[in-house]
Amino acid sequence: MDGHRRIGQDESVTAPSAGDPLLILAMDHRDSFAKLFGVIDAEPSPADEAAMRAAKLLIYHGVRDARSQLDGGQAGVLVDEELGAAVLSEARRDGLAVAMPVEKSGQRLFELQYGDDTEAHIAEFTPDYVKVLVRMNPADSADDTAHQLAGLVALSKLLTERGTAFLYELLVPATDEQLRRSGSQQAYDRDLRPELVAEVIAVNQQAGIEPTLWKIEGLETTAAAQDVVAAAKAGGRAADCIVLGRDAPQEVLDHWLAVAAPVPGFVGFAIGRSIWEDPLTRHRQDADDARLVETVRDNYLHFARAYLESAQRRQ
Repeated sequence: MDGHRRIGQDESVTAPSAGDPLLILAMDHRDSFAKLFGVIDAEPSPADEAAMRAAKLLIYHGVRDARSQLDGGQAGVLVDEELGAAVLSEARRDGLAVAMPVEKSGQRLFELQYGDDTEAHIAEFTPDYVKVLVRMNPADSADDTAHQLAGLVALSKLLTERGTAFLYELLVPATDEQLRRSGSQQAYDRDLRPELVAEVIAVNQQAGIEPTLWKIEGLETTAAAQDVVAAAKAGGRAADCIVLGRDAPQEVLDHWLAVAAPVPGFVGFAIGRSIWEDPLTRHRQDADDARLVETVRDNYLHFARAYLESAQRRQ
């Protein structure tokens, strides 16, 4: 399986090694993906759903085709069951690393998509990584934080018992007061967000939530990346970090990857819309399947090579 070890029930849950970075194309988007197809505040029609499923398969073929051109790393895909069941099956058969979300899409507070049936859905698709998206800030109300932590504790326990790796995507959106204090979104990202991320990680750890990987918004400085890794590994934990894309332009993402890749404890990325949103928008106009696959492949390869090149600077 191209060096990628599928995690079994009786095996320890470990992140990829520093020398074998996890290079994930993320397309677990659901509500935002539907908007690209003109589906807003409505249930998609069967035709809409068929078009979205077909598009996700084409996007997947881009990363699948890129794999033979990689000079290292583990190619992977993060995709949802609702619109990407065919991708999950193909990626597993093709030997890519497979991650699947289990959170309900478009919610301010974390909720499981399948509630008490979550384990059955995990068992059906047997992903290497089960992923959640959580928005949390130390300034949140105590009730909101407690509500999110309760669900995450239960999921963390379930995944530990199953021996399935836990991928925790953490967003720490600024409050109005934090933005005012920082002066701008850029200043917040640079000066305040790293310490807030570390605080939120600690809150989760204290509650008993133990991810295998923390999927973290891009960081502006090496010191910030080192501080976040230290938080993830507090108390001798083995958890590592990967960089998320946040729909950033290429030059911003290149910087985030250049910052993170040389830092021990960062082991890859999961980038989505920055790779496929523009090509998909064009495909909606020209219906050129080959162009979509090729452009996704090339965009993915750009970021994969940027990460691998930067990782060579690791001491």
